[in-house]
Amino acid sequence: MNHTVIRNTEVDGVSGLDIRIEHGAITAIGPHLEAGTASILDADGSATIPGLTDHHLHLHALAAADRSVDCGPPAVRTPADMASSLVSAVADSGGWVRGVRYSETVAGDLDRKGLDRLHAIRPVRIQHRSGALWIMNSLGVEASALDGAVHPGIERDLDGTPTGRIWRADTWLRDRLPKDDPPDLSSIGRALAAMGITSVTDASPDLAAGSVAAIRDAMESGALPQRVRLLGLPLDDAFEPNGATDGRLTRGPYKIVMEDSAPARPDALIDVIRYAHSLNRPVAVHCASLESLVLLLFAFETVGCIDGDRVEHASLVPRECIAQIRELGLRVVSQPGFIADRGDDYLRDVEPRDLPGLYRCSSFVDEGVPLALSSDAPYGPLDPWTVISAAADRRARSGTTVVPRECISAARALDAYSSPSDDPGGSPARIAVGATADLVVLNGPVSEVVAQPSTTTVRATYIAGNRV
Repeated sequence: MNHTVIRNTEVDGVSGLDIRIEHGAITAIGPHLEAGTASILDADGSATIPGLTDHHLHLHALAAADRSVDCGPPAVRTPADMASSLVSAVADSGGWVRGVRYSETVAGDLDRKGLDRLHAIRPVRIQHRSGALWIMNSLGVEASALDGAVHPGIERDLDGTPTGRIWRADTWLRDRLPKDDPPDLSSIGRALAAMGITSVTDASPDLAAGSVAAIRDAMESGALPQRVRLLGLPLDDAFEPNGATDGRLTRGPYKIVMEDSAPARPDALIDVIRYAHSLNRPVAVHCASLESLVLLLFAFETVGCIDGDRVEHASLVPRECIAQIRELGLRVVSQPGFIADRGDDYLRDVEPRDLPGLYRCSSFVDEGVPLALSSDAPYGPLDPWTVISAAADRRARSGTTVVPRECISAARALDAYSSPSDDPGGSPARIAVGATADLVVLNGPVSEVVAQPSTTTVRATYIAGNRV
């Protein structure tokens, strides 16, 4: 492994320092360090910060989105736009056209008949931008044999005919589609590195063994250099991080999805949380509605919390629930990037009485609730600097500020991307002798970077001392 000295860099606000990296760790920090035969990166006075962690994304969905048709704004705004995109799309190896990021602002509450009007010559499946819903045209319904299928997520007309809308059925649906290899993750690894992300938490639920193996293979080959924490490993999975991942692949809390389309029974939710806790495994619960939040907090009041329990999204949180979240010892993993991406839709669609609770940031920080930030990519913007900017200004595409009282400083938002993957919302990582050399060299001092957060400020990213 190469030895490296980063010259003339700012560390924790102190300028003019060098950082020596050996065997994947930081071995010295100070001015005018001896370099010897080490490779040298001159930072020219710019800052070096700990590598960033995206605490909630979906690796394979992110890679698949790169080879799918974008069916939402700003790429597509009208039915005619969408029809044109579908016509020009290249089908996958099974002959299907795959779309992502669909928004009702394009063509309304789309079903098989509406999708047939846009594209009826090839089987089409389109994922709603929430990730919770797939929509198929008639050829897609026929090819996946939905008519005779049994799954609670299949939406049907009054006469029992499938509408082409399937809720929360990714794993089930995968077995009814033409077999395809997991998408290549090398482009995702490069994109993450270019943004300064050295660690990710994959929040995909119910990960199949093949998906886990594909992630491990990508890490072993170097295609995915980031550290990866998995939430979707089953509770009964005897996970071992086998292979040459050097401990970079780890088990996270157990992912539970509270489905807005089919609310969980309180007793069932309580049983799952209790069983996970009996295995000393925290839970990470998808919670994107007021109803889900109330039910979840009731469940935690019944079962109790253990260290590491987390609420994913916490999209709408009434003020009176914040103290309860803190007292239970929960942490929140949020995505204010949705404000930048969908803020105008929220202003139009969310009830005015609920709007103050939308993707809170400041309230959690002020009340002492541990807050970690993330992308939820591909459903939200991947770029951490976009998310940091959104947390600081909460500006929608139109320029309107969405719930300004929930703004936090960009510096505080950067800290929320800097906590370790096993302690989201905890103390941000620090650059210190003996620490693992997961580092990001910026193109300016931290004060300049947080004044105008942008991916262009990332100059170099190191993971375990290797420049990636």
